[in-house]
Amino acid sequence: MTVTVAPAVQLPRRATPGVGTTAAALSLLIVTGLWVGNGGLSDLTSGDAITAIGRLTGLYASDLLLIQVLLMARIPVVERAFGQDRLARWHRWTGFTSFWLMVLHIVTITGGYAAGANFFVTLWDLIWTYPGMLLAAAGALALVMVVATSIRAARRKLRYESWHLLHLYAYLGVGLALPHQIWTGADFTGTAWARAYWWALYLAAAGAVLAYRIGLPVLRNRKHRLTVSRVVAEGPGLTSVYLTGDRLAELPVRAGQFFGWRFLDGPGWTRANPFSLSATPHGDTLRITVKDSGDGSSRVARLEPGTRVLFEGPYGKLTGESYAGEPVVLMACGIGITPLLSLLGELPYRDGDATLVYRARTEADLAFRSELEWFEARRGVRIVPLTGPRARSASWLPGELAGTGDAEALRQVAPQIAESRVYICGPEEWAATARAAAIAAGVPADRVHTELFAW
Repeated sequence: MTVTVAPAVQLPRRATPGVGTTAAALSLLIVTGLWVGNGGLSDLTSGDAITAIGRLTGLYASDLLLIQVLLMARIPVVERAFGQDRLARWHRWTGFTSFWLMVLHIVTITGGYAAGANFFVTLWDLIWTYPGMLLAAAGALALVMVVATSIRAARRKLRYESWHLLHLYAYLGVGLALPHQIWTGADFTGTAWARAYWWALYLAAAGAVLAYRIGLPVLRNRKHRLTVSRVVAEGPGLTSVYLTGDRLAELPVRAGQFFGWRFLDGPGWTRANPFSLSATPHGDTLRITVKDSGDGSSRVARLEPGTRVLFEGPYGKLTGESYAGEPVVLMACGIGITPLLSLLGELPYRDGDATLVYRARTEADLAFRSELEWFEARRGVRIVPLTGPRARSASWLPGELAGTGDAEALRQVAPQIAESRVYICGPEEWAATARAAAIAAGVPADRVHTELFAW
């Protein structure tokens, strides 16, 4: 068989990651300054301290909630700077922090207004009689639902499609909170500076969502008009979909990236599912490979040629953007082989300088055998299959290597590991242990790149 090896696509230079952290800290500092300028500090030292704290926590909660929206608005420069894994972690952290600040805001504001009276009666009075508060209460309930279903234990019990649909209620929560800030929020409307800041932040969040979650995908879909070309069964529960379209060479995608896909084949098309490219993108074809693990993925095997496809992306930074010609080690677990297989076709490594460590539960689960044999024969890639149940929960190794340390085993299968650039893709826990093993084996942390199959 023939495997296409494509030249790397040059993408714009990444933004510096520290810029994002600094911007977030600066926004909280601005909010604090606006609160102080509106008398917050003097209220804090007077008899109105509880209400002053309530105002400040409400401002922090709103600020972090809008930052949370911006983090996952799919802004290209932000995506390239941080990558989906890091953005998702920050999104969760800011989300939970914003939620608990919102709870503290509700408790302290109500307590301040109650001034010794019945707390729940005062809360009901605020919700029922103050402008915008009924909408804000509905928004708070929407956010409670989003946070409750974002807890790890809850996510494990939900299908991805259900979780994704429920998560969209976060936008409803943000929108319903705005009226009460405009009508009753003294720190929102107290000064021209405050109005300018908050309107700018709300408009930036809304504009980013409209531009990059809706506008850019619409433009790219109109331009490229993807359709299913053919569907190929790769193994038990594993299906590859080949896609063709217009001017695909102009799509700014690299090997290792993923898209959100919607197949227009019937009910369920409104929900996008994230699948990585499993072959190096080239002029007229894209390929994804999907494991049957839910409603969206199980439909893929039944797709017919000619089915229209909508996509969002590309996303992710598990790419060869920073590769400088050093030896390369790719570590895949299960369906995590897909983006690494596409990277094998793009990275310009020398013959014998690439090692693929491929973890699977059984021999039958090792997919793409003919393609891997091609890379082994034509480009000197060392293929190291590791099969069997895991040695232990905190190890990336199979049970037969349980007596070997994680880092030592990696040195044995990839002797050049300390000088290599490492790419890791697989389930969250497995990828974390594989990354720790690579660093313990001497790989600098900035040369270890991961993509997690988690949500």
